[in-house]
Amino acid sequence: MSSKDFIIVAIDGGAASGKSSTARALSGRFNLLHVDTGSFYRAVTAELRRRGVPADDLPAVRATLPQLQFGTRVEGRSAVMEINGHTASNDEIRSAEVNAAVSHFAAIPELRAALLAYQRGQAAVARAHGFRGLVMEGRDIGSVIFPDADFRFFLQADLAERARRREREGRPDKIHERDRLDLARKTAPLACPPGATAVDSTHLTLEQVVEQLAAPIAAHLAGA
Repeated sequence: MSSKDFIIVAIDGGAASGKSSTARALSGRFNLLHVDTGSFYRAVTAELRRRGVPADDLPAVRATLPQLQFGTRVEGRSAVMEINGHTASNDEIRSAEVNAAVSHFAAIPELRAALLAYQRGQAAVARAHGFRGLVMEGRDIGSVIFPDADFRFFLQADLAERARRREREGRPDKIHERDRLDLARKTAPLACPPGATAVDSTHLTLEQVVEQLAAPIAAHLAGA
């Protein structure tokens, strides 16, 4: 597979903006490895909490990070993080406790630096497993992780609609507080990267959002 055939799609946006559902749909349509970097931060948050390391104890966080060895297991079309050979359950990383803590841990520059190479390394994982490319979702993918991605999208929706989505999912999430922390952090704050395509999903169905993002990808692949 040549570099021309292998594509990287970056999808950024705040909580409940539609990133995961859209990324999964694109993964299935174009045979792309789906990488949810939010789950990586959640997994690390769960592991640090398990070790009794709070986000406001920076010396403890810094001392613990070198002890964490990151690996990847591919399940279907998704990349799942392993930490020291262990995978946290979805219920654990989506718990109310992790929801409340993850943005605080994600604001720590050393933690973001520790995950940088690992996240970029998912492209090699996708190649090794025969995927046509990678679709990675998060908050700094198009700005920091893959600023030269073939496609960079930024999904957004108003706060009330995003809160309703979380309610329908039955998942507790302090979206307003997470937005505040993600927007205000000094390292890689949440923002639409220059040159990225912004899509407001407030009044769009998932299918409409997927079609907006899929159209340029399909056109590119047709001409590859």
